[in-house]
Formats: sequence, structure tokens, C-alpha cells
Amino acid sequence: MDGTPEAPAPDVSRKRRPGRTAVLIAAAAVLGVVAGTCAGYLVQADREPTGLPPLSQPVLTQAEGEAPEPLSAGRDRRVRTDGDLRELLLEKPRGAREPDWPVGEDGWMDLAEYAGYYEGAGSVFGQLAMDGFRRAAVVGWRDDDDHTVEIRLVQFRQEEGLAAADHTESSHYWADEAADTDSWAVPGTGDGRAYVHNSPDTEPGYEPLYAAEAHAWRGDVSMEIWVYGTEPVPKKMIMDLAERQMERL
Repeated sequence: MDGTPEAPAPDVSRKRRPGRTAVLIAAAAVLGVVAGTCAGYLVQADREPTGLPPLSQPVLTQAEGEAPEPLSAGRDRRVRTDGDLRELLLEKPRGAREPDWPVGEDGWMDLAEYAGYYEGAGSVFGQLAMDGFRRAAVVGWRDDDDHTVEIRLVQFRQEEGLAAADHTESSHYWADEAADTDSWAVPGTGDGRAYVHNSPDTEPGYEPLYAAEAHAWRGDVSMEIWVYGTEPVPKKMIMDLAERQMERL
């Protein structure tokens, strides 16, 4: 045991993307609508005037003046999350030490590394790829009370659904499954929750390891926080981390 138990595997029974046949049927339906519209327009053009306004309208004059300024990063969260995602992570506290395991490559985790944190990494890899995994930014530290903290921001492309919300919902499911666990809503996050596991993970030859976690999402980003220690993790600690991290998204 290296001091960091693997995170639970997310639910892999999510909806798959539509197959090639469904795409072709949808395309044919769209072409049929367009063809029907064009035919109707030609028939209407050959008829005598009926007193109704013509289908062709005069061109409207474009309004003059400057276009509105684009929203700043402070007002448009998409501007922030499309930039360097690492800049949205909480900063390491002053004096914090490096954790006992490597935390990403220069603050990033690729798909293979992220999936490797789960049991059944192969199937998780395929599911995350199908869900549109884009990238993951990560930071971690060990504090003066010997707690180890790791925060991950996992971003999805979300071309066909709310993958970040689905990913967070799966994390909630597994956290709730753990015995002897207390949980609380994270204010300002909708369905975000923080969890404290009161029973430690024990293995012969190692000190008991207590854990806490928090999960929430906003837009295309799913937030994960993991805290471990040889003493029970205080509720105040995991709640504070979750609230401050979500305020940055």
C-alpha cells in the first residue's frame, strides 16, 4: 500500500453514442425536409398573386455602430475553462510539502494516467474516451497536520450530453456506498456534496488511513477532492476546500 487507495470506479453503464445507421437516418430526414421546402417555394412562385406578402422580403439595413465588447473571463466562465485549467486550481498552502506520489505531469493528467487511478482501468479508459474526456488538471500537497490533499479538475468535450454532470453523479454514487460515511451539501453547487468516511482503511503493517472526498460540477468541468490522513478528516477541512475550489470555477 502506498498510502493512496485507488478511487472507486465510475459507473460504466452510460448511454453510448448513436450508431452510423441512426446518423444516416437523421441526415436523410433533414434532406427530405429541405427538398420539400424548396419544392413548395417553386410552386408558390408560379402562382398568381394572392394579396399575401411575397416570400422574398427587402434586405434590412444593418445597424451602425460598434459591436458589443466580448465578455471578460470574469463574466464568461467558458473563457476561463478554455484557458490554462491549472490556473483555476487552488494554490498550495504556504509551507506545504509535496505528496508521497507524483501528481500528474506538470499539473496535467492524460486519459491513461487518470483512468489508472480506478479499478478496472481498461474499461474506465474506454468509457471516459467515449464520454469525451478532454483533459484533467491536478494539484496536491501534504499539510502540517500530515493530511494529504489532491484536487482534480476533469474537463469533458460535452458534444452529446452533460458528461461532467454524469461523471460527478457516478462519484456521488460510490461515495454514498461506503459504510459509516457522513455527507453534506456544498453550498452554491447545486448537487455538490462533501463526504467524510469515519472508518479507516486498515492493512497489516500500516497505520489506519482515514479519507474524505468532495465532488461537484460546473459547465464542462467535474471537480474531485481527496483528503487522507492517519486521523479522521474534519468536516470543516473538506467543506472549506470544496467551497473555495468551486468559487474559482
